[in-house]
Amino acid sequence: MQLAVCAEMVYLDLPFAQRVRRIAERGFLVEIWDWTSKDVEELVATGARFSSMTGYVTGTLADEDGAAELLRTAEHALEVAERLDCPRLNVHGTGLDARGLPVRPSEVATPAMWLTAARTLGRLAELGERAGRVFTLENLNTALDHPGTPFARAADTLALVEAVDHPNLRMNLDLYHAQIGEGNLVALVERAGPAIGEIQVADVPGRCEPGTGEIHYPAVARALRRAGYTGVVGLEGWASGDPDTALDRFREAFTP
Repeated sequence: MQLAVCAEMVYLDLPFAQRVRRIAERGFLVEIWDWTSKDVEELVATGARFSSMTGYVTGTLADEDGAAELLRTAEHALEVAERLDCPRLNVHGTGLDARGLPVRPSEVATPAMWLTAARTLGRLAELGERAGRVFTLENLNTALDHPGTPFARAADTLALVEAVDHPNLRMNLDLYHAQIGEGNLVALVERAGPAIGEIQVADVPGRCEPGTGEIHYPAVARALRRAGYTGVVGLEGWASGDPDTALDRFREAFTP
């Protein structure tokens, strides 16, 4: 497995490009979120290897107008991904505002919304195929961080990815969100299997590095190895204290 760290959540006392350099110097791949607020050429100059980035600016999956907007901005995201040589672009059930709340909340996804979401994701996968990139659909939790987000559960994102059945659409399985929303993480990893494009981790509660909460991540790592997973595991969590120590604890949890 390859390990990545989200630059949005560690080394917060440093300018963003310096965070990226620090993570890369520690031997990790780098994850970023909203590329529109970054100096992309400065990020390129860091020489870091990027694992994933947000794959759209605005838009939604499950209504026609929102889908058209999502696809339009995804094309711009693909241009940035080319400059950063970033292989994966992440999307959600709907756009999220600065607080992580859905721009178009929906407590219930109707059959029509499911069909529209699947069609939109299929078109995203085709865009990814032409560009040589993979879009990943991330599960979120609605109990704490993202209330009202449609298609948030890991079971929902997995169902959509499997329905589209395209190699350029995969699941971004966020185990922090899954623990809050569903639990039973080892079985979830085993069930998702080939649909997984990336794993993201943080502990519960607190969303800090492994070893600070209730999830026994070494057991999860063993389950991933049994499943033959050789992709990226990304720390998308806050440092509970010293960031270097947090990254050491993350590496230790996923090192045999």
